[in-house]
Amino acid sequence: MPGETLHTSLPDIYLLYVIPILVALLLGVLFPVARHIRDTSQRRQYYLIQVIMLLSAIIGAKLVFLFGEYGWPIRGVDDWVEVLYTGRSIVGALIFGLLGAELAKPLLNYSLPPNDRFAALLPFTIAIGRVGCLLSGCCRGVPSDGPLAIHYSDGIARHPAQVYEIIFHLMAGIAAILLIRQQRFRGSVFSLYLLSYGVFRFLSEFIRETPRIFGPLSSYQWLSLFMAVLGTGFLVKRTYFPSEKWKAYFADPPASAA
Repeated sequence: MPGETLHTSLPDIYLLYVIPILVALLLGVLFPVARHIRDTSQRRQYYLIQVIMLLSAIIGAKLVFLFGEYGWPIRGVDDWVEVLYTGRSIVGALIFGLLGAELAKPLLNYSLPPNDRFAALLPFTIAIGRVGCLLSGCCRGVPSDGPLAIHYSDGIARHPAQVYEIIFHLMAGIAAILLIRQQRFRGSVFSLYLLSYGVFRFLSEFIRETPRIFGPLSSYQWLSLFMAVLGTGFLVKRTYFPSEKWKAYFADPPASAA
């Protein structure tokens, strides 16, 4: 209508949340996880797979958040604008990122084994991102009167669920580095991480403030079980049934791969 003014507003930006996320992304981009791939064409393929994995992870993080918090698509969502600007799920990012990368490999004829260096870096980036959750008060725990309880603006003492997860990811990253140095679980470090995080997340959900939409368990717990099963499947396949090309690679890896 003539004379009417269109009012638009941008979503609030929480710097305490955004800054750790940006630091984590910067670390993931700048760390030389592909320096052991000397063949130029293979390195290009690897980076293309990384892009596909990242896009898949972004989509998965949003879809699983919608499923976990709102029960979508089984249930409706009232405020789509708010949802599109907020909310992501690490569980969804890991599951969809893995599946996206695995589907892309045969299409690109990529034959190298999974990059254990990336698998060792990933837990540290997630731990940094969880610092943002801790500072901004999202992904918080259920009420608790324990000695480690923390308070947010609602004044309720809660389990420091974000702290528990930060500790888990830091320990997972250190364990991954040790496995790589000892040349154990070669090509399977990420699968092992997926399995262990699935188990940890399933248990930690009992002290997290997340909706119980489908029965006594949260949607994230059901998906955590799926993630653990997925990690177990890939772990068994990659550990006990590696391809011949993987066997040849591990028998004579590039000198810088360690």
